[in-house]
Amino acid sequence: MREVTVLIGELSRATGVPARLLRYYEEQGLLVPHRDSNGYRSYPANAADRVARIRELLDAGLPTRDIRELLPCATDSGFQHCDHSRQVVSDGLDRLDDQIAELTHRRMLLARQQDAVLAAPYDPNPGVAEAS
Repeated sequence: MREVTVLIGELSRATGVPARLLRYYEEQGLLVPHRDSNGYRSYPANAADRVARIRELLDAGLPTRDIRELLPCATDSGFQHCDHSRQVVSDGLDRLDDQIAELTHRRMLLARQQDAVLAAPYDPNPGVAEAS
């Protein structure tokens, strides 16, 4: 019995992910299509689930190199602890914490500037010297 497969266009429509991104996922080692005799890419029936998992991890802020390391540890309900999956996720959280701290700092600086602007008297023609 032949395994059910889908072509790249079908996978794109099923997932809402453009075909060019699916090809990029292939280049990154995240998706592995079979090549038909005519050269067309065909994916296993569960490829839509894999694409959904990839999208979820990308949305969480993980780079493709980390996702490539995590995907072998994927199960239907999440991830199992394998090799260094815990470290990959922990490193991703650390990066996000650093980015949040940096954004919080930037926000504080900008809010300080906003306070200064709002405290200054309104000038409809800033930088224009009044004529004597």
